[in-house]
Amino acid sequence: MNILFIGDVVGRPGRDFLTDNLNRIKRDYKIDFCICNGENSAHGNGCTYETARQLFEAGADIITMGNHTFKNNTQKLFDDCEYVIRPINYPSTLPGEGSIVFDTGSVRIGVINAQGRIFMDPLDSPFTACKKEVERIKNDCDIIVIDFHAETTSEKAAMAHYLDGEVTAVLGTHTHVQTADEAVLEKGTAFISDVGMTGVKDSILGVDKHIIVDRFVNHINQKFVIAEGKVMFNGVIIEADPKTKKALGIKRLNF
Repeated sequence: MNILFIGDVVGRPGRDFLTDNLNRIKRDYKIDFCICNGENSAHGNGCTYETARQLFEAGADIITMGNHTFKNNTQKLFDDCEYVIRPINYPSTLPGEGSIVFDTGSVRIGVINAQGRIFMDPLDSPFTACKKEVERIKNDCDIIVIDFHAETTSEKAAMAHYLDGEVTAVLGTHTHVQTADEAVLEKGTAFISDVGMTGVKDSILGVDKHIIVDRFVNHINQKFVIAEGKVMFNGVIIEADPKTKKALGIKRLNF
């Protein structure tokens, strides 16, 4: 089974690119299931019901989130979009769920979303939360994929090794720069530190580069504006074996 995971979709340019191209990409690469991180899909800052609908209509099956989850009014998003999940280690009193099991009719795919703590908000332990959730859903799943939305390579790699053999893939998101460390670990879990982003290439992490440069050089904080121009697409394809829950391979996409 081929699972496509799409790196952080940034703003309207990223959404529109998927609307125009995702079905072709899925067809060309024989994709059976598609997950994308949509936490930057609404103007680069969160996800709304409307931006989620566009991603689903483009061809995504599951949308994961991250540290910008609650930057917008999320009540309608989680009330009306069953297949949007947010980091599981946020307080349980907040809207949304941290995992979901999607039954395709032939394969049951569990997706868990978690957020790191290094240089990020001091949430509950993502390691404890993911381990507990894997134990809870493992008998209901043929495949388990974790989107670990975190800042540092070390924390993301630690999660992959911690759960090696227990989940099919641990895929890093958040830093918007695709890494070249994709691998299937010793016990069969696919890993990459960061899947990358789907957003304007001539930018800084999808934002107008002039704003970010000015911020660093002159210490002037301005409202972020999503860059305009040609979009680059970052993703990974996981070849998964539902019989063993193991990954057979992981391949980067960057175009």
